[in-house]
Amino acid sequence: MKMGDKSIKNYDAEYLQRFPREGKLPKGLDDLLERLMNGVAIIMDVNASSLILINKETENLYFIAATGEKKDQLKKFELKKREGIAGFVAEMGESLIVPDVSRDRRWYGKITDTLKFKVKSIAAVPLKIDGKTVGVLEIIDKINKEPFTNDDLSKLNKFAEIAAAAIGNAKKITRVKQENLKLKDALDLRYKIVGESRIIKKVVADALKVADSKVSTMILGESGTGKELLARLIHSSGPRRNKPLVILNCAALPETLLEDELFGHEKGAFTGAVSKKIGKFELADGGTIFLDEIGEMNLGMQVKLLRVLQEGTFCRVGGNKPVLVDVRVVAATNRDITRDVQEGKFREDLFYRLDVVQLRMPALRERREDIPILAKHFMENSGRETGNQNIAISDKALEKMMLYDWPGNVRELCNSIERAVVMGDGRKIIPDDLPMFSLREKYPGMMVGLTLEEAINKFKKEFIILNLEETGGIRGEAAKNMKIQRTYLSRLISKYNIRI
Repeated sequence: MKMGDKSIKNYDAEYLQRFPREGKLPKGLDDLLERLMNGVAIIMDVNASSLILINKETENLYFIAATGEKKDQLKKFELKKREGIAGFVAEMGESLIVPDVSRDRRWYGKITDTLKFKVKSIAAVPLKIDGKTVGVLEIIDKINKEPFTNDDLSKLNKFAEIAAAAIGNAKKITRVKQENLKLKDALDLRYKIVGESRIIKKVVADALKVADSKVSTMILGESGTGKELLARLIHSSGPRRNKPLVILNCAALPETLLEDELFGHEKGAFTGAVSKKIGKFELADGGTIFLDEIGEMNLGMQVKLLRVLQEGTFCRVGGNKPVLVDVRVVAATNRDITRDVQEGKFREDLFYRLDVVQLRMPALRERREDIPILAKHFMENSGRETGNQNIAISDKALEKMMLYDWPGNVRELCNSIERAVVMGDGRKIIPDDLPMFSLREKYPGMMVGLTLEEAINKFKKEFIILNLEETGGIRGEAAKNMKIQRTYLSRLISKYNIRI
């Protein structure tokens, strides 16, 4: 089949040129390259075409795609570095026309002799990615017996660019997939629930039962016990695992900002709303939304949240068009939510909507047998990040860790181990490396020689330091423990120049 220049141009524009733009492989790289070689053979009107790649390790050349009656047998052969016409083109990175291979000393006839396939002339061009030659595209003998021309090389180079784009994209896709797998493994390790105690195994087993359903789930537990980890487990183990998991801390935002975060806003809804914003519920459509510290949500926002749970719709701030969403809700709180309901601080109807299934993450002091396992886990994680994976925990440090009550729970243990890995001698963690057992002087009690104001300020400073240490430096939790506002705590920390 012979095609004119006009047909070739149309074929390039309508079919071949779309491959680099799409940057994807419809049925895999091999299939795409086979189809590309068929296009080369038809358009160039030749007896056979082949695509040869360079093996990065051996530097040998191997046939990855070919046309012609001997194409399947051809793929069993390899060329050594610089061997044959293809080897020369790969080495020099330049296009080449050989009118008569029998008169060219670079010709390697062993393959064609073995296959009993006659070859008169060859045209070959290098296959380049980012300026580096990665292979060769060659064609053999025109059907009409005419010699190859520079115009043929120009057209063949277009095909080489297409093949190089396909191969380059395939490599990028493979690299991204590998990086994603590494990232997923790292995240799985970071968010893994660690422990062998009966109580934690029971919680995990219950969470896995809940995962397959769509019911709302309430997770209770003290700060730092791992409520978010349990929410992640529920999401990743259920049918929504491939959909978004959106996390929002309800205590971190005032009512107006919380509504905006949850539901988004329309353009022009308020001063500064220069464009439409998609809220967390909309982002979580089809997946899961985790509302941490739900007990801190005020009654006004509770009403709006209840409406979404009941109807599955909401309006963005400043809008009147209902947005329909399918979201599974997992909520968590460290408060006594039942008491809050009784005292009218939390809506009873919302509580029952959220509390279809209730799970409780145990405090670390309730599963002390998990402390050595957790400590080792956090130590290995920190060791990987710092490049020191040979560090150990001394028996005395472990003994004291087992006796400590861990008011900050697993989070405090994690922070303590991370600090010890960084601040210790790099070989073994000892008690003094752990902040709760350090030799820092604690508040000495009452003393004379101070004014009342000085004594009060000294007490306040030491009291704040103790609470921050117990919560691993988390100001929000320390403020709750002291029954003061977080903003007031931040002012006191600045006033007393406290650094934790």
